[in-house]
Amino acid sequence: MDALRVWRASSHLIGFASMAAAAVPTTSRIRFRFHQVRCCSAAAAPATPAPAGNAATSDRSRRRSSSSTSDRESVRAIRLKKAKELRSKGHEPYAYKWDRSHTTKELQDAYNHLASGEQCKEVSVSISGRVIARRAFGKLAFLTLRDDSGTIQLYCEKESLTDDHFEQLKTFVDIGDILGASGSIKKTEKGELSVYVKYFEILTKSLLPLPDKYHGLTDVDKRYRQRYVDMIANPEVVDVFRIRAKIVSEIRKTMESLGFIEVETPVLQGAAGGADARPFVTYHNSLGRDLYLRIATELHLKRMLIYHEVGFCRTIVSKTVFRKRKFICSCLHDDRNKLYTQEWMT
Repeated sequence: MDALRVWRASSHLIGFASMAAAAVPTTSRIRFRFHQVRCCSAAAAPATPAPAGNAATSDRSRRRSSSSTSDRESVRAIRLKKAKELRSKGHEPYAYKWDRSHTTKELQDAYNHLASGEQCKEVSVSISGRVIARRAFGKLAFLTLRDDSGTIQLYCEKESLTDDHFEQLKTFVDIGDILGASGSIKKTEKGELSVYVKYFEILTKSLLPLPDKYHGLTDVDKRYRQRYVDMIANPEVVDVFRIRAKIVSEIRKTMESLGFIEVETPVLQGAAGGADARPFVTYHNSLGRDLYLRIATELHLKRMLIYHEVGFCRTIVSKTVFRKRKFICSCLHDDRNKLYTQEWMT
């Protein structure tokens, strides 16, 4: 009963975390795609024609998409040229190594007590992260750097850098680049904790622009297909991933403490099992036969209970399942099948 209560509570938490990550309205454009995988149904469902009243809207969408693609290609060409120029000047735009001494959160926690205008010159720090904002004013430039723990400002003054380095900062550093910087700690007159940069290095040159800062990433299709872009544009999504990972870890620890053993079940199965769910089918070249992607884990899990002598009276499996059904964003978490089985020996 304890295991049952733990499992029910954790299932609700995992469902909540998954739905939070998918906290966007569903769209009929979203579909699953599988490489060399086809649905076992006899025929694909016919495409539904678009209403005639939406023709003008579709034309405008196509024009915007074409313009956006053209802009992205022009930005990519410019940034590729910058990467080539950096190499010609002896600077590798994709660095091999950078030693980080602190995260941004560690710096914020350790030096937030500094007074406005105060500088801690005796301390040297080294950080790295993605540039998400930049502002240049003559001999002064400010960059906002984000890493896996938070953000911090880079205070770049021409006096503290060589002429070549400062020119490189103004000319070659773009929003989206991953930068490494080292220097001392300073709090500006406006109270912004900053790294007073004495040396920096471009670690990774970004070739494509980030989503618009003010409108963010609102395209539902792109949010699901390009989760890495979603996490850059919406940092709160990363927290959902972290929370979910902790929940799954605690579930595993709890079940192990109750004597459960985690086992693997086949992903490719010879027979499709799972009630009325429609399976995906793939072809195995060596065996010369069709195999079905796993719909459910129950049958193989219950077979583990037959041989009690090895101690498999309590088993647990948490694996991905593949089901051909109507796509609903709120049910994304159902594709991670959580199943445990307990049987007492007499």
